[in-house]
Amino acid sequence: MPFSASSCPLSVSLSAPRSRCRPVAALRRHAALLGSLLLALVVAGCSSAPITSVAPSGDAETRVERQDRATSWQHLPGWSRDQPMAAWSAFRESCTRLARKPLWQGVCADAKSVDPLNAQAIQQFFETRFTPYRVTNSDGSSTGLITGYYEPILRGSRVRGGPYQTPLYEYPKYWKKHTHVGPTRRELMRSGDLNGTELVWVDDPVEAAYLQIQGSGRIEMTDGTTMRVAYAGTNNQPFRSFAKRLIDRGEITPAEATLPGVRAWARRHPSQVEEMLNVNPRMVFFRELTGDQALSDSSGPVGALGVPLTSERSIAVDPSEIPLGAPVFLSTTQPLSQQPLQRLMVAQDTGSAVKGAVRADFYWGHGDAAGEAASRMKQRGEMWVLMPK
Repeated sequence: MPFSASSCPLSVSLSAPRSRCRPVAALRRHAALLGSLLLALVVAGCSSAPITSVAPSGDAETRVERQDRATSWQHLPGWSRDQPMAAWSAFRESCTRLARKPLWQGVCADAKSVDPLNAQAIQQFFETRFTPYRVTNSDGSSTGLITGYYEPILRGSRVRGGPYQTPLYEYPKYWKKHTHVGPTRRELMRSGDLNGTELVWVDDPVEAAYLQIQGSGRIEMTDGTTMRVAYAGTNNQPFRSFAKRLIDRGEITPAEATLPGVRAWARRHPSQVEEMLNVNPRMVFFRELTGDQALSDSSGPVGALGVPLTSERSIAVDPSEIPLGAPVFLSTTQPLSQQPLQRLMVAQDTGSAVKGAVRADFYWGHGDAAGEAASRMKQRGEMWVLMPK
């Protein structure tokens, strides 16, 4: 469910919603460089949860085998040091969808007999049943942008009252066949056209705005239950970053262009919050997940593949370039760091801002810590997609 840049539900950067956003080459060597890179993050856009369910793409599988280069496992940096057990459950989730496809039937059937607690057996399974293909861009380059996204946690009530004054709206029924650009956020809020479509009321307008960027999240309700909401559509307006506007006006620094930083600004300037939010004309609508879609508190949101995402092991990709459901080895660095981040991931989500071959949105999980990591992630990275032999 990441929303991503410009239409993302799925990625976190303060710039465009979901889609999961992008990987980023990043090493901040001194304060000035740090500031400029953070500003780039805000301007470039974010990632977020996927928007709709997308079937695994046979075209992407063909593209991988036709355009990307098969390589050996020794060429995957950090492969021998990774703990594939952490990605095993994510891969098994993918198999619930991939097993319908002839190319994947054999490996998914054989995966059932692998001990999920035996790291050596899992690694051997991948090495014997898959071939790694180095992913390359159309220009022949092999590096690209890696961004991050997460699942926000808000507090809310089904009834307006007390601190719960900010609504999340359902998609308007009269827009069911709506394909053109709709009214802006400012126009919608002033018109009253959304009255009666409130899905839930939350206690923080800034967190609600970030939820729109991500495209999915959890709401801790006053009765002790948890509501999970997912992207349902938009007014088709372009995304505009309110954080960038605050930076341009000198209201915050690039380093403060995070949820905590913008929230702190809002507390200092409560009368200006609505005007600040109206900088972004895009309005994102939500639906409540119920039954199997809601899943347990420990499970991640359901991604575009139709399976729950796994924290720090699921990524959003461009499904025209990378087959949804496929294992992908990612080599990048930790946010704002030179520390290697090299691990086996699984392509289980998409995002409107995630376009191109070497491009991924890294799902960090849910909550504030995940949000902080996601909002700062804008690294350069390399990818290898694993295809059945």
